[in-house]
Amino acid sequence: MNEAETRAEVIDPALTAAGWGVVDGSRTRREVIAPGRLTGSGKRAEAKSADYVLVYRNTKLASVEAKAATKSYSEGVAQVKDYAERLQTRFGYATNGKQIYRIDMVTGEEGLVHGWPTPQGLWDATFAEANIWRDRFAEVPYETGGKFEPRYYQYNAIEKALSAITSGKDRILLTLATGTGKTCVAFQISWKLFNARWNLQDWKISAEPTRRPRILFLADRNILADQAYNSFSAFEPDALVRITPAEIRKKGRVPKNGSVFFTIFQSVMTDGSAEAFAEEELAFNYQDYPPDFFDCIIIDECHRAGAKDGSEWRGILEYFAPAVQIGLTATPKRKDNVDTYAYFGEPVYTYSLKEGINDGYLTPFKVVELGTTIDNYVYTNDDEVVSGDVADGKRYTERDFNRTIEMEARERYRVKIFMERINQREKTLVFCATQEHAAKVRDFINQAKTSNDPNYCVRVTANDGAIGEQWLRVFQDNDKTIPTILTTSQKLSTGVDARNVRNIVLMRPVTSMIEFKQIIGRGTRLYDGKDYFTIYDFVKAYELFNDPDWDGEPQEPDPPGNPRGPRGDRTEGGDAGTGGEEPKLPKERLVIRLADGKERTFQHMSATTFWDASGRPISAAQFVQNLFGRLPELFSDEDDLRRIWGQPDTRAALVTGLAERGFDGEALASVRQLVDADDCDLFDVLNYIAHTKAPLKRAERAETHRANILSRYDAKQQAFLEFVLSQYVAEGEEELGMEKLPDLLELKYGSPTDAVRALGGVSEIRSTFTGFQRGLYES
Repeated sequence: MNEAETRAEVIDPALTAAGWGVVDGSRTRREVIAPGRLTGSGKRAEAKSADYVLVYRNTKLASVEAKAATKSYSEGVAQVKDYAERLQTRFGYATNGKQIYRIDMVTGEEGLVHGWPTPQGLWDATFAEANIWRDRFAEVPYETGGKFEPRYYQYNAIEKALSAITSGKDRILLTLATGTGKTCVAFQISWKLFNARWNLQDWKISAEPTRRPRILFLADRNILADQAYNSFSAFEPDALVRITPAEIRKKGRVPKNGSVFFTIFQSVMTDGSAEAFAEEELAFNYQDYPPDFFDCIIIDECHRAGAKDGSEWRGILEYFAPAVQIGLTATPKRKDNVDTYAYFGEPVYTYSLKEGINDGYLTPFKVVELGTTIDNYVYTNDDEVVSGDVADGKRYTERDFNRTIEMEARERYRVKIFMERINQREKTLVFCATQEHAAKVRDFINQAKTSNDPNYCVRVTANDGAIGEQWLRVFQDNDKTIPTILTTSQKLSTGVDARNVRNIVLMRPVTSMIEFKQIIGRGTRLYDGKDYFTIYDFVKAYELFNDPDWDGEPQEPDPPGNPRGPRGDRTEGGDAGTGGEEPKLPKERLVIRLADGKERTFQHMSATTFWDASGRPISAAQFVQNLFGRLPELFSDEDDLRRIWGQPDTRAALVTGLAERGFDGEALASVRQLVDADDCDLFDVLNYIAHTKAPLKRAERAETHRANILSRYDAKQQAFLEFVLSQYVAEGEEELGMEKLPDLLELKYGSPTDAVRALGGVSEIRSTFTGFQRGLYES
């Protein structure tokens, strides 16, 4: 029996006999753990799927990897350990139907067992000690709307948070990369707490629940609070409360009737300082609520908010100290956010940017480093000082431009560079030094654009107020194409859930790793047809990729620093350079008008950076060197490469193997450019790297082999193959894939019936299409 037959005829009946799918609350499911990294041209690396996940009482208890009865069960052991670790199941089982091998992921015990466990038996083995609240949470099904199951890492985060609550922990941290669905996690946690009727009073004494909880979702931006409020729509309307100053003024009191409350830090300030945030005017005193009013508080982007030592917002969390407080952040521990980890403790679950990209839940990216001949400036006396005082001999660097010194020609030139490089129909975010700089760059973009729409590019900063928020919401609508570009300074580094952002342009320094990861996160969200996004970096922000804290597990940071200074030293987001607007600038800036002709000597240089499968940046030379080192794993010599490449199925398998090793379609397309082989087959690029054989252009390859290929076929087949070759020359080797055959037949003949009439039966057409390809790659 093959694997499918083994499952259907042996494993399925055995699991049913053990009670799976029979005992109430039990089921088996096949789970796609990860869809596979995006590799370009709409393709992905191989997906990871567990053959079975054993679920009982809405809880994943075991992962199962099945192999054909003709194979050893041991063939699935390594796989199921990987799956059990990802799915956070206590047990993993590898089986060929005849033998069952069990692995305990907690104790490390493993060995053959005589049969499948019952649902209750597996539950008892997983949870040796009883816990009332764990059982109550388990009785609440996930709210999926009938189709949207939480992704595996979201499920893990939810379960880890609930487990922490059941164990008595009242400060909980979840670290999830930007774009991986922290709001979804917050919703499901709230859903479980709400429907289990969990509350502080009953939780502490393990009593029967007497009331539903009061949960506060606390953000530092209205747009974040609004997004969360809208995402909780599965709750009954009267359970949700959006706390706003307008409603409080209207009713004369804070709202208390409800279960899930949403607000922003600025709305609950008490000292009049909220006016500096341009979000809300002073609304109310949070002490209008009793300290124990809220049972649970979920703090979004907690690294930028009340968890910071010395933060004026910290008092809000301290006032509501009795509540269980769950912090959501996208940033691993480092010195920038040590206060967050000191307050909440180590994260109970972490899902990194690297994991998200490799799993295929986030979009890969590339960085184009751009430098110009005027990145630095030293004054010469033929330049005109329009205003301010110039320092003779001082070298003005990136940190000075658009803050203490302005040079319009420099900014116009930078805009010209990236506008010539991007697809001007693609949504783009441009990060500028200040709000004033963002306004000027907006104008320069609109002057350089090919679009005739006056709102092609708009500015969205704190000073733009309601109109800026309105433009942002339109930009986030994937069905709207205008505005296409937004300029900002700090405001859009967080809170922009715009899935179709294709370009991010950095025109100001980014020195904070936290902010850098947030900015990168603006482009990582998935969208149909979006295989990657591009960062255009004028300011050497790419150097942050070399920081050991760029990605991966949290590292121990330096000890906490002193509390922060008075409000005048801070920015809108409560953390310099991480989400607010720019700090206070000098009253008069130095404005330079270059001597006539200097701007005509501007030049720029660019370089593209690649990322390996471990998420580390490497140069183009290193990329090619790494590719060279991995190619022997996929083919032994040139003849082997020709044999593999000459058949669609083996060629596709080789391309998949490249992607799994970190060499995806977009990166390989860039390698073609590096070796000056844009018009060449990928075969020739690989052969050049592996065997130093000079590449042929596709047109040359087709012409060289055309006569030999066509001599093997009759006139009608020759006509079809001539057409296929022309498509190959024009579009590339992707046209030779089996999935392209129906499209090619339709283009050439109009209908399958006409194609069969001209070329013979389906099997004969397939034979012709696959057979000629061997000749195309002959030496």
